[in-house]
Amino acid sequence: MSTVGAGIPEPPREEPNSAWLTDQELEWARGRIPLLYVEAVPVRVDGLGVVTQVGVLLRANAAGEITRTLVSGRVMYGETIRDALFRHLEKDLGAMAFPLLPASPVPFQVAEYFPIPGLSAYLDERQHAVSLAFVVPVTGTCEPRQDALEITWVTPAEASSAAFHAELEGGRGTLLRAALASVGVLG
Repeated sequence: MSTVGAGIPEPPREEPNSAWLTDQELEWARGRIPLLYVEAVPVRVDGLGVVTQVGVLLRANAAGEITRTLVSGRVMYGETIRDALFRHLEKDLGAMAFPLLPASPVPFQVAEYFPIPGLSAYLDERQHAVSLAFVVPVTGTCEPRQDALEITWVTPAEASSAAFHAELEGGRGTLLRAALASVGVLG
């Protein structure tokens, strides 16, 4: 398998998914080093590129609570940011979402999640993580997969509200507001 669009082959591996950590290895790593993630705010845009809708996922968290969240996931060893972003968009939104990845993948924000409340606006009780956050237009049909129950499309004004902000876990409401501000539609 080669990296998307780059034509650069990946290093040989003994098994196809050797870049994945076992549950024990992941737990060990989470307790010792920050992990790199990508997050995406899927949007629909009009003909002028103005954001008209914002997509958020509904999913059950580890405690069994139903919460709203954004597309997110780890970057694998040897994987480009672009490939990780595409993989997680396809995993969470379905193969027919048709995301329009930016020509130059520069995040609108770098979010630092801590397992200790109060160190930043972002909380992840499992780990210290650094996340590169992107706004990504999608043009196709989104049908959530994996652990996402549904995708909800709301207007930028609805996504900017305090009530909606409170429904997102781990400080992602703050991240969503930053995403909206980065594209000029914070209500």
